[in-house]
Amino acid sequence: MTPKRLTLTIVVVTCGLLLHTGCQEEVAAPQQLNPYWFQQFQQPARQQPTQPAAASAVNQPAPTITFEKVVHDFGDVGPQTKHYCEFKFTNTGSGTLRIADVNETCGCTLFSLAKTQYEPGESGTLKVQYNADEQFGQVAKNLSVRSNDITNPEVTLAVKATIMTKVDYEPKMLSLLLKKENAGCPNITLTSTDGQPFSISHFRSTADYITADYNPSVKATTFVLQPRIDMARLGGRASDERIEIGLTHPECKTVTLDVKTIPRFKISPAQISAREVQPGQSIVKKVRILNNYNEAFSFESAASGKGAVEVLSNEAIGNGYELQVKITTPPAAGTRAGVFTETLYLKTNDGEQLEIPCNVLFSRATASSSSRLFPASTNKPEKCKICGPRIISSSGVNMRGY
Repeated sequence: MTPKRLTLTIVVVTCGLLLHTGCQEEVAAPQQLNPYWFQQFQQPARQQPTQPAAASAVNQPAPTITFEKVVHDFGDVGPQTKHYCEFKFTNTGSGTLRIADVNETCGCTLFSLAKTQYEPGESGTLKVQYNADEQFGQVAKNLSVRSNDITNPEVTLAVKATIMTKVDYEPKMLSLLLKKENAGCPNITLTSTDGQPFSISHFRSTADYITADYNPSVKATTFVLQPRIDMARLGGRASDERIEIGLTHPECKTVTLDVKTIPRFKISPAQISAREVQPGQSIVKKVRILNNYNEAFSFESAASGKGAVEVLSNEAIGNGYELQVKITTPPAAGTRAGVFTETLYLKTNDGEQLEIPCNVLFSRATASSSSRLFPASTNKPEKCKICGPRIISSSGVNMRGY
């Protein structure tokens, strides 16, 4: 071996030994990395893998309910009349449409539906019947249609109308006067507001003293009725009655008028009332009796059912009288449930008898000893809107009236 080759061999061997020694040191003492070192870098958020179930739900066929209209306006209608409309719809989706239910706001809006399932592209009709009530004015009724349409599970439909009379009438109320011929009853005029001719089918009254002639075979747009009052049957009584006139108009079957008879006398207050009274105590109150027809009159007698009411004075005022009335309540042994009732009877010079009820409520102590039906009240006003000013006892002591 030549000196040059020997030298090269020694160099190669020496390098190999050094390389082998460095590898052993690295294996023996590996470098420790900082566990927080990666946190200085912003890591992208991990995306969740798409679930196969969700993908299958999105791809499922879905129904869609589409209505041609959601509001129907009947316009002007007569009271107590029936009207019909239709709400057409189509399943514009890709799945079977199922109608779960239809809810109406009240019983005046009825509906019918041929079936509850509709295939894609199939149409249906919701038929609605609206029954107008008696009250005039604008009305709106809703229906809710619920289905399996996931984008629009509930659709609200509206039915609108303006209820107005198709036959107008005057007067709206009859006021009868006892001292006038035929009780001063005016004629009743019926007029068709839409030009539709009609006839009168009946004339009925809750009173037995009002009648009217009519011909049910005659048709016209205007009628004038002349009511007749049987004055003998009416007598001197005050009454509140009603008249019903039947019609053949297609949108107005009846009209109703109130009848009020103005009585001869007005009693104010209509009854004598008092509270917080002790048993055996007397109270005095004022009552006015006026004649509505400005007739002169006087009282022939006064009496009470139990003898507990006495008229102390009778003062003429205008077209009547103001009476001072004393009520003497029985002792505690004669009370019942904390209340004492009596009636004052007044007979006029022409034989008419007037009746005035009297009601006395006893004080808290008396009511507590009975049934406690009438507990004492506090903060009583100086003057009652119904009973008038304060009550004055027979001893002259001011008491609270109510």
